[in-house]
Amino acid sequence: MIETLSYAWLHDAVSWLLAPALATLLIGCAVAVVEAGIAVGERFHGLAKLGATGDVARVQAVARHRLERADLLARIPPMLGLMATIIPLGPGLAALGQGDPAQLASAVTVAFDATVLGLVAGIGGLVIGKLRRRWYEETLEAMERAAIGGAGMERVA
Repeated sequence: MIETLSYAWLHDAVSWLLAPALATLLIGCAVAVVEAGIAVGERFHGLAKLGATGDVARVQAVARHRLERADLLARIPPMLGLMATIIPLGPGLAALGQGDPAQLASAVTVAFDATVLGLVAGIGGLVIGKLRRRWYEETLEAMERAAIGGAGMERVA
């Protein structure tokens, strides 16, 4: 009895984390959609405009910032999804032990939904990050070629 009471606070604290984790997962999915839109605009307009400035340091700074965002999006939502998967399973399994399979079914549903949300946002971040890396590398290489070509033209003249 004392062991059960002494760890009740831990269960309460962990249970409290479920709602913020689920809300953050929903936000992560929304951020993935927004980032995908930004990436499309970046690919078809923004990178050409940014590369045309000739400011390599600026392109690198923008790339670093946007890649960090995509990397965070690829890593954090899957972790939150796992957390939101495990949290409801404890009470669900306890309910099964007390003969309430309906509560277990509800907990498993929440767990699977959380897993899916985490994976959707994480996959979005991974794809966006991979594409952006390639696009920024291509932009920087094109800028480097243009700088070398322009320098070669000056030597000839």
